[in-house]
Amino acid sequence: MERKYWVPALEKASDVLQLIAEQPSELRLMDLSKRLGINKSSMFSLLNTMEALDWVAREKEGTYSLGSKLGFIGNAFFKQFSLVDRFRKEASVTKHVIQETIQLARLERHEVLYLAKEEMPSPVRLASEPGKKLPAHATALGKAMLAFLDPAEFETLFEGDTLEPCLTPHTLRSREELARQLAEVRSTGLAFDLQEAVMGFCCVAAPVRDAEGRVIAAISCSMFQHEWEEKRELAQREICSLAGRLSQA
Repeated sequence: MERKYWVPALEKASDVLQLIAEQPSELRLMDLSKRLGINKSSMFSLLNTMEALDWVAREKEGTYSLGSKLGFIGNAFFKQFSLVDRFRKEASVTKHVIQETIQLARLERHEVLYLAKEEMPSPVRLASEPGKKLPAHATALGKAMLAFLDPAEFETLFEGDTLEPCLTPHTLRSREELARQLAEVRSTGLAFDLQEAVMGFCCVAAPVRDAEGRVIAAISCSMFQHEWEEKRELAQREICSLAGRLSQA
């Protein structure tokens, strides 16, 4: 992005919010100052302003958490997508059929942005909360959407031969291998992540289309790797069915 009209203070505020979001109620002014390399007086001004705007909240111990205004803004962001409401209704049924968590995401350049999930109780909580982003090439959701990009757009997003970042030893590393898998996605309508995003987890995804047939999102089902062989066919069938219902809607 062109930085001619860049506002450094906004960038610093964004960095502060990101760090607080990652460690809510754990960091004090000095912690934030040291972590971000912003001097104490500037950090004080930033935090004071953001607290007045309800962007952050100062706790009794002097630590900071995200403020109520960000909760309002975040909720408004997700309400933009009527698809999210339909997903929650439909996926709440599908998750009980498969007995696994179902996720909805859209593509943002070379990353997937998680929009919603219907979660089944599990001893391990998936790190796919709404608002979270992961590299598209490392996820079934990402592959389900990348497969239907215009070739020129795909080339722009993945200019080099090597894919980064590498999240696990199974993450795809070459653009050639990614292109091969995307061709299979176009043929079958299904995309897979076999321990590529998180070790010990496998995932199947399918694209969701709008009324004109354009891919606008994707849904996926994630499960422990040891359950994959037992549930793979059921998951594929149910995810295809769910994607079809959401697309028709």
